[in-house]
Amino acid sequence: MTDVGEAAGAVETMRPPVIVLVETQMGENIGAAARAMANFGLRELRLVKPRDGWPNEKARAAASRGDQIIDDVRLFDTVEEAIGDLELVFATTARPHDIAKEVESPAVAAHTLKTAAEAGRATGILFGREKWGLTSDEVGLADRIVTIPVDPTFASLNIAQAVIICAYEWRRQVVGDPAWTPFTEKERSPQASKADVLAFFEHLEASLDAVEFFRPISKRPVMVRNLRQIFQKARLSEQEVRTLRGVIAALERRPTRLDQARAELERREQAGGEPT
Repeated sequence: MTDVGEAAGAVETMRPPVIVLVETQMGENIGAAARAMANFGLRELRLVKPRDGWPNEKARAAASRGDQIIDDVRLFDTVEEAIGDLELVFATTARPHDIAKEVESPAVAAHTLKTAAEAGRATGILFGREKWGLTSDEVGLADRIVTIPVDPTFASLNIAQAVIICAYEWRRQVVGDPAWTPFTEKERSPQASKADVLAFFEHLEASLDAVEFFRPISKRPVMVRNLRQIFQKARLSEQEVRTLRGVIAALERRPTRLDQARAELERREQAGGEPT
């Protein structure tokens, strides 16, 4: 599994794709897109003629901890200017255009972008307006098309949703291991030995015998086997075995440690009150 440090190092050595939002109408969508970028290691956001102008406090509020991205936003008057320094550009679209360009899913596009970034090429992804996306002319400016495989009966995606899907796929490519997670299962106590598990079984079965659980008695061997199988599947830890045995002891009405402490306190008080 990829080490956390290795994943972080890979992010630092490659320039992530630039995100270009074209004529975005709502500042909240710009801020949410910036937040999505920050989540997955994308840093550079460019805006082409945002409807409500810039700066935009609604965008900053929606960006949550993506303030650095908001602070570094670059504004452009045209798509051509916004992508002028890029060498590989993807255009996002939910519908086919009458343009002969390679069409890739976000996962494949992320691999293409990573390969280009490793070669030192500047890359970017274009996202269109909330209502109708990119025009055919704008799609024509890109090198390839990326489309998200949504349910065709409802293909509409919020801008930030589209950004986060592409950003997530980029991050997966950077990490390089589909099984990698930023943290793993909490360390458990060591697995219980067979001797401890068998002792637990004997304790449990003796307690059940005491309340005549196994009835009819002729079925006891099968019932014991099935009961043991339930706990065998759990691969009990040492702590879990101790806990289960404590539960059984409590059900058997055995004195608990608290009971024992109280009894000892009462004994001392009684002893102290007796005449010498």
